[in-house]
Amino acid sequence: MRTLPTAIAAAAALATLSACATPAVTSPVEVTRFLDPAAQTRLGQGTVFVESAPGAESDSLALAPYKQAVARELEELGYREASRAAATQVAQVRVERFVSGRNGRERSPVNVGVGGSTGSYGSGVGVGLGINLGGGGPREMLDTQIGVMLKDKESGATLWEGRAQFSVSDNSPYADTPANASAIADALFRGFPGNNGETIEVRVSE
Repeated sequence: MRTLPTAIAAAAALATLSACATPAVTSPVEVTRFLDPAAQTRLGQGTVFVESAPGAESDSLALAPYKQAVARELEELGYREASRAAATQVAQVRVERFVSGRNGRERSPVNVGVGGSTGSYGSGVGVGLGINLGGGGPREMLDTQIGVMLKDKESGATLWEGRAQFSVSDNSPYADTPANASAIADALFRGFPGNNGETIEVRVSE
């Protein structure tokens, strides 16, 4: 007869094996962008200041990786990051993250200093599904949505606006916040500035 510690160890080993047998899930990133055609020549150049969107917690530590990822992408596009006083454009960033339950119905918000709804489209987030992959069974999914608005600092006019969203399983490398932020920001600015009103899918490399 097995002793209790032995039985517990065996159960833990079995659970670990089942979890390892469940492959990680990373959905494509769905990206939608809008732009002012008259402002296209101003995009991808000049100075920019990256800030939290109105209503967001400007000093949120959890939001910081997403703002940093956006700043990196903008610099790669040709912008020069500057102080708000010196910048000619402002990039306003908002992020929403949810954890979907294993049954695919329950959703719990993850606090990242969420901003209010802005822009010309809705603020709904992608639905994460608890997909039955065998082994460990359905896993929790982390759903992330980012929205960025590039504005003229003086007039406040929106020059460009983009939204991206994707879902990853809790055992995906992209469940880690810095990796999550880098992946979704990279997809958002892929092929910048994009076509007005077009929605595309960008696959994330594993």
